[in-house]
Amino acid sequence: MQTKAVLLTIVWSAIVSFIAFKLVDLVVGLRVAEDEEREGLDISSHGETAYQR
Repeated sequence: MQTKAVLLTIVWSAIVSFIAFKLVDLVVGLRVAEDEEREGLDISSHGETAYQR
């Protein structure tokens, strides 16, 4: 009985997580724009560099 409950919890968590990720992807997207990724997320998100050049 406990094994069934654990498996059900794992399956339930996977399904709910998948739905949540899909909703977030549709609303705001999971990735940044390719230009921002190429430039660097420190600069595009925070306006600063992580390392001195």
